[in-house]
Amino acid sequence: MELSVNTETGAKSMDIGAAIERLKGLTLFELRERYQEAFGTPTLSTHRQHLVRRVAWRLQANEHGDLSKRAEARALEIADDQDLRVTAPRDFVARARFAPNSDRISADSRLPVPGMTLTRVYKDQKISVKILADGFEYDGQVFRSLSAVARSDRHQLERPRIFRPREEKAG
Repeated sequence: MELSVNTETGAKSMDIGAAIERLKGLTLFELRERYQEAFGTPTLSTHRQHLVRRVAWRLQANEHGDLSKRAEARALEIADDQDLRVTAPRDFVARARFAPNSDRISADSRLPVPGMTLTRVYKDQKISVKILADGFEYDGQVFRSLSAVARSDRHQLERPRIFRPREEKAG
């Protein structure tokens, strides 16, 4: 780290910009060492960009000062988490999945809304699969996945590929 001395005040300061630029060139191992030097504790993170940002923030905070007491008090007031939920209610996903509107939240956003029917023509045969809340109904049987429908021994289908939206052919 480069320190410079202010000729008027005699105070030592480091060139923060250059130090941050040097951080970007360090290896992950070196960044983790720098993190430990800056924060006094080792890190479990192996994300380079996160480590660069955290160490850079600490360097700036050490150089220019941390939050003022007033700003720190305000941040703690905003972050008062006694009325915040950490996890969603247990039935949140289930309720959202059965919601009639199209803005529902689903455990799997690729699946259509329960009650819809997927229909495809495959080898001159019309194949219809009804989407259920807990699976897929095909030919009177309930399956857990589209793959299971495709594997059904009555119809040897080409896996769930046949249920994907068709791509428009140019021409």
